Amino acid sequence: MGSLMPQASSPIGVFDSGVGGLSVLRALLAAMPHERFVYLADSANAPYGERGDAFVATRTHAITEYLRQQHHIKALVVACNTATAAAIHEVRSSHPELPLVGLEPAVKPALAVTQTGHVGVIGTRGTLTSAKFGKLMASLADQAHFVVQPCDGLAHAIERSVALPAAAPDSPVSTTETGALCERYVQAMGSFGTGPGQMDTLVLGCTHYIFVAHELRALVGPEVQFIETGEPVARQTRRLLEAAGLLALPPSEQPTSPEGPEPVQLLTTGPVAMMQAAAQRWLNLPARLCQSVSVP
Repeated sequence: MGSLMPQASSPIGVFDSGVGGLSVLRALLAAMPHERFVYLADSANAPYGERGDAFVATRTHAITEYLRQQHHIKALVVACNTATAAAIHEVRSSHPELPLVGLEPAVKPALAVTQTGHVGVIGTRGTLTSAKFGKLMASLADQAHFVVQPCDGLAHAIERSVALPAAAPDSPVSTTETGALCERYVQAMGSFGTGPGQMDTLVLGCTHYIFVAHELRALVGPEVQFIETGEPVARQTRRLLEAAGLLALPPSEQPTSPEGPEPVQLLTTGPVAMMQAAAQRWLNLPARLCQSVSVP
């Protein structure tokens, strides 16, 4: 294990079942511009929200091992609500010295924002039916009225919409499929707005959902606040690295090596073209940063 001891110059690992966690990576890059990141999408097995806990836990362990062995990561952000709910407690006990940040739907931040006391929460079925989420909701039950809506198929549709030709980001295929699902689930939840009894706050409880924010916005109206997890997770990651003395130095204080490693590596267990399309569309990152890997 000695060789795995992280250095300040080591990268931060970020992992999700697919490309949704790129929304978290975007917030991490903004919060910590001097850091290096290795992002791994287990797209061959996505979406996790529709698989069993045991499977998700096994993959989470395998990917943590892989990122430590192959990339010597100094911290891990589990940028997937489902994987966090299914496995983070086990990963913590197997890797006690690794700073670890998980995701849960940002229900507590929503409480600070809502004026009507009515809050909508959307997420995958895996996240919203997990024991971890159940415990969170039970602890907050008397503080607001929550409407919790599993959105079966939505994360998967968002993944697929990325693979559509980049020349046609508004191509009707993506908009009809993701738009129709958003519409079905939002309508099932009830009334959104700022009036009494209306939901004035919507928690995006899956990292993919920020990428259909405009479709959701069209359905719930301009006044409803969206709460997502990217920024709070980036702040927490920074805090943990600071506490561990592992924040990277600004470039001016680093030894100069123009041939240094890329600041971001994007790995996927699925088709590399899909990762390239997502990286370009959502993060303006070039295709050369993406590669296909296999994680047994």
